[in-house]
Amino acid sequence: MQQVDVNFKDRVDAGQILANKLTKYADQKPLVLGLPRGGVPVAFEVAKALKAPLDVYIVRKLGVPGQEELAMGAIAAGDVRVLNQGVIDAFQISEEAIETETRKEKEELKRREALYRGGRPTLDVTNRTVLLIDDGIATGSTIKAAIAALKKQKAGRIIVGVPVAPPSTVEELRKEVDDVVCVSTPEFFIAISLWYDEFPQTSDDDVRELLEKAEMKKLVATVL
Repeated sequence: MQQVDVNFKDRVDAGQILANKLTKYADQKPLVLGLPRGGVPVAFEVAKALKAPLDVYIVRKLGVPGQEELAMGAIAAGDVRVLNQGVIDAFQISEEAIETETRKEKEELKRREALYRGGRPTLDVTNRTVLLIDDGIATGSTIKAAIAALKKQKAGRIIVGVPVAPPSTVEELRKEVDDVVCVSTPEFFIAISLWYDEFPQTSDDDVRELLEKAEMKKLVATVL
């Protein structure tokens, strides 16, 4: 992979640049899914440019008890659960511990679904081309969980689109999805925020406002 280093003004700028690289998928009538929170402003710009429906795709990591940053699996809407059996076996995690963590994260997932999506139903990705968008990828654990969940939900094609990620992570993801479109692939990565001039935290209110704006523009996904 050719190394590319690009700095973005903010998430809007990053989304507009990324959208230009994703226009080849416009004729496939894709669904644009933003990973909250920071991926949603980027996804909004992509959806606007491609005139595609926009929604959030909420994935909750299932953390290893006592080491919550380490994922033993993930859950997504529609009662989708993906488990990493290698981690479960290595840490000898009991079924009871898995179920306890799952119940806890299901409650948080439901809360966020209601908060972000309001009364709109969960979208159906079956056999659809999905553009999965975030504001950047570091280790890739969250987006890998989202990919696994989308596969379980039988998405047709999965395209990962991000403004910035390490080249090694991009290559790993290429083995998991149909395509990875990444604007900037700096070898010396360190952190996503370093590749943005402005990188404020995206709030729940920001996410809701963007989805409401998308709905007014007829971009928000409806029942398919």
